[in-house]
Parts: sequence; structure tokens; C-alpha cells
Amino acid sequence: MTLSRKSGILLHPTSLPGPDGIGDLGPECYRWMDFLHGCGCSLWQILPLGPTGFGDSPYQCFSAFAGNPYLISPTLLLEERLLNRDDFLDRPNFPVEQVDFGAAITWKTTILDRAFSRFKKSRSTKLHQQYQDFCRQEAGWLDDFGLFMAIKEVHGGGSWDGWPVELRLRLPEALSKFSAENTPVVEKHKFRQFIFFSQWQRIFEYAHARGIQIIGDIPIFIAYDSADAWANPELFFLGKDSRPTVVAGVPPDYFSPTGQLWGNPLYRWSAHKRQGYAWWIKRFMSVLRTVDFARLDHFRGFAGFWEIPAGMPTAEIGRWVKGPGKNFLSAINRTLKGLPIIAEDLGLITPDVIDLRDSFHLPGMKILQFAFGSTPEDPFLPHNYPFNCVAYTGTHDNDTTRGWYESAPEIEKNLCRRYLASSGEHIHIDMIRELWKSPAAFAIGPLQDFLGLGSESRMNYPGRPAGNWSWRYLPCQLSPELQRWVKELNFLYSR
Repeated sequence: MTLSRKSGILLHPTSLPGPDGIGDLGPECYRWMDFLHGCGCSLWQILPLGPTGFGDSPYQCFSAFAGNPYLISPTLLLEERLLNRDDFLDRPNFPVEQVDFGAAITWKTTILDRAFSRFKKSRSTKLHQQYQDFCRQEAGWLDDFGLFMAIKEVHGGGSWDGWPVELRLRLPEALSKFSAENTPVVEKHKFRQFIFFSQWQRIFEYAHARGIQIIGDIPIFIAYDSADAWANPELFFLGKDSRPTVVAGVPPDYFSPTGQLWGNPLYRWSAHKRQGYAWWIKRFMSVLRTVDFARLDHFRGFAGFWEIPAGMPTAEIGRWVKGPGKNFLSAINRTLKGLPIIAEDLGLITPDVIDLRDSFHLPGMKILQFAFGSTPEDPFLPHNYPFNCVAYTGTHDNDTTRGWYESAPEIEKNLCRRYLASSGEHIHIDMIRELWKSPAAFAIGPLQDFLGLGSESRMNYPGRPAGNWSWRYLPCQLSPELQRWVKELNFLYSR
């Protein structure tokens, strides 16, 4: 991965404005890319694009390959004549500054069902041929996903470990019988994927036309309640009851005395190795058809991961297990002929993690908010950055810069003000400027920091099971003044 000095903004599509309760891939997404282009920014970073489940987290998806149907734009469906204006007469009045996920999902499901009904009646041979081509090209994951979502829907939305045993264990006769009896439900879910990827492909192409590259995200772990675990149980540590025997997390540390219990199933890496890491290779190839670079989440887990026995109430009891390491990344590298990957190397980083990252020349991450707790030798201070890194004011898991500063210990605030030669009054501006000056190849900040917003606009509180991911900006906040300021930063610091 060859880097050059660039800048960008972190914003997930759910945070875009729009009338349908949640940001989507419609007109406001194109306006957003126009704004980025006018800023002189050439990077747009997003979170995972998968179909979200419990807690609405993009890091807990029903599939590692599918797209989120709630990001589909009804406005574009109207333009494509898969909806008409009468279909919008019962659209609720949604809050504009946050996503009400319950109401938005109900509405999006309704409107997508109407589009599917019109699609089935459509006489457009071109559209139906495009759909058939999509289903054939993506059959490797789409067939399982369509069936998984249909079974889940028919059985009340519950996790797959509660399904009838013959469906849980994927007995061929039971799957064939279910599919024959519920073909419209299966097709509905495949149709949503066809529309999502059609709309995203146009976004991806438009970004490139505006000189923008998109940074995506690959979560290291998959959700247990996913088509991936259901269709590939041999690749995970699952017991005879199909439940995980060990789960993922991180051990106790300074920030959490009981650690973090994520609960995701762990990979049976020996099985992946025997298959030549085929599932992972397909996953990388799938993601890299939709983005230019991918942030590889919890990179340290590929060197070594914390294994917790299933059923533990916290992450305190567990053990470190060696990850797939260089053998894994070499297999990916050979297939992709390069690794357009950013290593999320935050947290407890040991020498084996550094060696794994540097052996493949992967850029790591630097977070400016982490920089002010020790001495001028702190690796998160900008003057210590290497070129081969991606620097952030903060990420989706951090507080906003203003929120961080307002709640930081006075000793950190003092070092921050001294380092930035700042009064702290406009801390977000001062920290963005310092980041843009830094040697880091990529400099990125969340949109909330450019807008100077406080903790009320934070995207995620790690460990909090609900109430995250809901922030949205208002169209008026992308002001000409903001655009001019960011463009000047990019000019002054050669980004």
C-alpha cells in the first residue's frame, strides 16, 4: 500500500441528512461528496456497510458480505420507477438530528416491500436481467444470506440457535422444503441486496470521479447471529448445540477492570488454514470491490487474541491464544497482489503485533486524543508520527474532540494547551490543524470535530449495548465557511 499526503473526513452514511429517518445513498450522499471535493479532501472514511442487527451496530451484522438495506435511498427508487409518489404519503415525520432506529427500520422495510412488489410486476427485461446477473455473480454468499434472512423472518426474527433443529443444522431436505414454501421471502432479501449494491456502485464511481477514495472497515469478528456462522459452522468454535464454546473480548486493563466481553464466536484458524483461508480471501475481495482501502479492525487479534470460555459474565477469565499471523496475511497478499489495509493497532500492542504490521508495511493508526497523558515522547503526539500511519483526532469510538477536552483531567488539558499553544477555546480547530501539519500520510477527523460539536454528538460508547450510532448532521452545517477553512488547511499542509 503506497501512501501520499492526503486528508479526509470520517462520516458513516447513516449520519447523512434526508427525509426517511436515516441517512442513505441518495441525493444527500452525492452532496456530501461534492462538499468533500470542494474542501480539497480526497478521502472519505466510513464504518462497515453490512446489515445491522441487535443494537444497530455496524460491527454486529447479519453478514460479512451483504449490504445494509436501510441505507437504500427511496428517492432513487422513485426515480427508477420502483416506487411512485403515493408510496410516500404515509411517511412519518422523523427527527432530523438523530436516527430513531425503530421507526426508521419500520418505514424502510415498508417502502422496500413496496419496491419489491413493483419490481415483480415490472416488465423491464433489462432490470430483471440485471437482477438475475447479480444473483448469479454473488451466489457464493447471497444464496445463504437470502435463505438465512428468510428463515429468521418466518421464525419471528430470533437468533438461529432457536430455529427448528433441521434448519439450524442445514439439513438439505429441510432447506429445500423451506425455500420452496417461502420463495418470495427469500427473493425479497436478495432483491434488497441487488438494490443496495446497485446504489453503492454508483456512489463508488461518483467518488472516484470527484477524486475521492473511500476507506472502509473490516471487523475482525463476525456476529454469532449471522449467515456466516450459520452457513460455515466448521470455521468457528461452535458446539453440538451450535452455540459458541469460546468467545471474543479483551482482558482487564486501565480502562476496564473487568475487560470487554464482546461475545463473538472465535475462528477455528486451523480449519481456515486447511482451506487456504478461502472464506477470508472472499471477504477481502468483496469489501475491496466497494472501497479503496480497508481499516482492519482489532489488528492485534491476528497476532494473538483473548479467548474467553462461553458463559463467563465478564472478560476477566480467559487466555491469550496465538493468531494466524504472517501465514494468514501472506495468503491474502498473494491473492490480492497487495494489501490496501490500515492496521487498527490500538490498545495493548505487543512486539509480535508490531512485527506483523511492519512485515507487511501496513500503516497503523494514531489518535491525537490519546497523546496528552504522559510525556513529549508519547507516540500519539504528532511530532513522533512516522509517515506510514493514519492520524485521527478521534474515531467513532472516541468522544468528540470538544467533548474529550471538556471532560479530560486537568493535567492532560494543560499539556494539550501547551503543546498546541492554545487557550483551549477552539480546541477542535487547534487539534485538527496540528494533525494536518503532522508527518502522517493520512490525516482524518470525524465530521463532528470539524463542526466543533460536544459529547451529545458522539457516535459510539464502547460497551454500551444501545443508544449508539444515531448522530446525524443538518444540511446547513456544511457551510461555505467550513469548506473554505478545510480547503485552506489542505493547501497549507500539502494535503
